[in-house]
Parts: sequence; C-alpha cells; structure tokens
Amino acid sequence: MSLDRTLAGLFYDSNHGMVASRLVSERLARLWPSLSGLSLIGIGYPGPYLRPYLMQTSHCVAVMPAQIGADPWPAGQRCLCCTAEEDSLPFADLSVDRVLLVHGLEVADNARRLLREAWRVLKDDGRLIVVAPNRRGWWAYVENTPFGQGQPYSPGQINRLLAASMFQVEQRETALFVPPSSLRPILRGAALWERAGRKLAPQFAGVTLTEASKDLYGAVPTGAKARRRLVLTEAS
Repeated sequence: MSLDRTLAGLFYDSNHGMVASRLVSERLARLWPSLSGLSLIGIGYPGPYLRPYLMQTSHCVAVMPAQIGADPWPAGQRCLCCTAEEDSLPFADLSVDRVLLVHGLEVADNARRLLREAWRVLKDDGRLIVVAPNRRGWWAYVENTPFGQGQPYSPGQINRLLAASMFQVEQRETALFVPPSSLRPILRGAALWERAGRKLAPQFAGVTLTEASKDLYGAVPTGAKARRRLVLTEAS
C-alpha cells in the first residue's frame, strides 16, 4: 500500500493541513531542536517537516515511494527529492546522521524491511524519528487526511517493531489532540486543544513521534535482498 500523493498534497496546502504540520513540527523540534551540520533524510511524505531544517543540515534528501513519484521542491529550497523502493534506499551504509520517517511506516508494504534499511544507512550514533498515527486517536480514522491512510500503531506496537528492527527507543512526543476538522473555530483553538489533550488525555493523541537510536549490540540486519536501486532526482 502507498500514500495517496494527491490527497497529501491537497491536505498540506489547506489551512487544516498547515495547522496540523505546525503542531507536529513543534513537537518534532522538541526532539531535534537543531541539526546543524548533520545529514538528514526524510522517508514517506516528509516535505512539510523537513523545511525547518533545510538551512541547518549539511545534506537534506526527501525520499518518496517509487510508485507515487517525487514532488519537486520550490525554487531556492536546499533539498534533493528522489524516489526509491522502501527496502532499497539509495544511500551507502553508515552514511546518514538522522532519518525522519513520516507518512511511511503505516503505509509500508513491509515495515520491518523499511526500518532495517533505515538502520543500515544510519551512522552508529545516528537517530531515527518515526511519526505514526496513533491507534487510539481520532486522526487515524479520518480518511481525507494522510494520517488516516494505512495501519495505525499504538506506542507499544511501535516499541516492539523498533526493538525487532534493532533500535532502542529514547524518547517520545505526542501531537494532534485537536479534532481532525477544517472548521475555523476548531483550527483557531488548536493550541488550546493541544495543551489540554497533552495534560488530560495523552493516550488519545492523533500521532506519536518516537525517537530511537541504533542497538549496536544487536545482530546485523539480515534478510535484505540485493537489488538494483532506481533513483529519480530533482534538485532546485
């Protein structure tokens, strides 16, 4: 299964999507306040969440599933866009400092293979953040947003999947307590919804952001197939 690229693009161009991306980005910034001089790749549909880091990172690449193609970046943006199969990323072993997986895990054909590829390309001290829809949140069940596509995950499920893929969970944030509505009164009160939800009902967040590091005491990932890597690039 893959993300509906048109749906995602329309969503993030809307007021509804802009509010959602801002709320998620605020929590992402708590986990990664600065990536100065580091290399960063985003996998899935990462564009809205890479922009705050473009002027900080040494290299920034947005990787989208081969079957939906890459979105060209606006002129002047310091990011490369490419397409790749989820289990065959076009990067060398131990070559990347940070990996951001957003709108990727829940629609992956094989989530474990995707995470193994992230493990492979990350440096030994690299970090991964998985942004995934929460099974107990409203957003996972509204199909007109990209958060309502694919398989939602509980925090426990993400923990187990990461552990099975040789990652150690370091910390977690939550976001999107605001209802998945485009009504202006709700969007204007988004910050209040977030504060109240985080304090009163954290288990009902729309998405979880889970940061993990490589488990260097685990075995080297096995089972990945050697295959040709098809990459299409677009640079500004």
